[in-house]
Amino acid sequence: AMDVCLIQTLILFCSLICCFWADTPSNKSTPNIIIILMDDMGWGDLGVFGQPSKETPNLDSMAAQGMLFPNFYTANPLCSPSRASLLTGRLPVRNGFYTTNAHARNAYTPQEIVGGISRDEILLPQILKKKGYVNKIIGKWHLGHRAHHLPLEHGFDEWFGAPNCHFGPYNSSDRPNVPVYNNSQMVGRYTHTHPEGLDFIFHQNMAQRPFFLYWAADATHAPVYASKRFLGKSQRGRYGDAVMELDYSVGQMLAWLRALGIDKDTFVFFTSDNGAAVMSGPKQSGSNGPFLCGKETTFEGGMREPAIAWWPGHIPAGTVSQQLGTVMDLFSTSLSVAGLSVPDDRLIDGLDLSPESSSHQSHFTPNRPIFYYRGNEMMAVRVGPYKAHYWTWSNSWEEFNRGINFCPGQEVAGVTTHTQQEHTMQPLIFHLGRDPGEKYSISAVTKEYQDALSRITAVVEKHKKGLVPGVPQLNMCDMAVMNWAPPGCEKLGKCLKAPKSQPWKCDWPH
Repeated sequence: AMDVCLIQTLILFCSLICCFWADTPSNKSTPNIIIILMDDMGWGDLGVFGQPSKETPNLDSMAAQGMLFPNFYTANPLCSPSRASLLTGRLPVRNGFYTTNAHARNAYTPQEIVGGISRDEILLPQILKKKGYVNKIIGKWHLGHRAHHLPLEHGFDEWFGAPNCHFGPYNSSDRPNVPVYNNSQMVGRYTHTHPEGLDFIFHQNMAQRPFFLYWAADATHAPVYASKRFLGKSQRGRYGDAVMELDYSVGQMLAWLRALGIDKDTFVFFTSDNGAAVMSGPKQSGSNGPFLCGKETTFEGGMREPAIAWWPGHIPAGTVSQQLGTVMDLFSTSLSVAGLSVPDDRLIDGLDLSPESSSHQSHFTPNRPIFYYRGNEMMAVRVGPYKAHYWTWSNSWEEFNRGINFCPGQEVAGVTTHTQQEHTMQPLIFHLGRDPGEKYSISAVTKEYQDALSRITAVVEKHKKGLVPGVPQLNMCDMAVMNWAPPGCEKLGKCLKAPKSQPWKCDWPH
């Protein structure tokens, strides 16, 4: 991150410049788009959602100035498939970011994964280019680390970040540390530090070019980290320090837009890729509020996300939407904001939730279904306030007995199971309005259960009838494809020798 004083100085400088350039034509016909995606941040981590420490003043202010979505979901309870869905507007089972390995907790995209985002998929920045947008990703890509999978091959013009999670550091003789890229060239390994500012917004605005900025921060993914200025400042340990710094950064970004006079021409959306990783808690994870379990599960804690939309002059301040939304909606909504249409040659799961869309009112329905997948298995479905579990499973007894608990302090008999429990003949149904913690399933002999089951069954049958799964990208692994010698390693003297190629079927944890 930029030095704090430097950022504040630049904001003041830009404010003065904008006074002289007040007559500069606005970019209203092609608004800028910023998507801020957190990593493993939970629904309960924001003060506006009840976090008692109240250490997210900027995000809380963003919500007060914009629209809060308390019923917003990711597309998968893991990092990479949710990111693939955000950028394609499609469920992971359609875009290929899944495995066929029996409900496995797939899709970490570790370095040995052979696959990545398919060239057959159309990503958001590729379409935005048609309208002259300049597209940049800052942070975690996570959609494949081989050269043909990287961001600049899929519509982004600039990239500063890393292809994978910051697992490690590793002994480079056994496996290489994750590289950090500046565009298509590595600039070091992940254990190095690199300054990167907010000048992208400044330069695109000065050039009067519309921009799409995808900021995918990863500081809240274990092992969590924060800058020295924020270490020890929160009441929630290192994780809280990271949240405080990210909150501060969001505040600086919104202030930057105001200083440049483009806040009313910029649509900003904040959310997270999946629920808090409570199995890493309490020091390395956040809070999922009242919801059950967390990351890697299809309970509410794994897939319900904090979400805020901000667009002064377009989105009424201090509003709350009860719309059931998903990260896939950011694809369709962003295109609508840009005045573009979604591709018509494939099924798009995302809805257009933009405030000025002619179809907004027709799409604004609480009965929009939410599908909860794990691998290629549909685990649960939400329709209206009702959620039906066709399978329940947290993690294996083997992991649980090693002290890895996906639902610490929240175990619900017959629900948070450690074996794969099938309920397809008689799903477990919960009313999330009165039971957000999924603790009290509705009795199967009641009329309420039968009515809810009838509605949900019709939705499931329609979904499965029209489902054409994509080619699974996460089934095969090979040590030889890891980041041994990324582009640019020669200049840095950081190239490593790869082992012999010996592909195998990935052994995903259960």
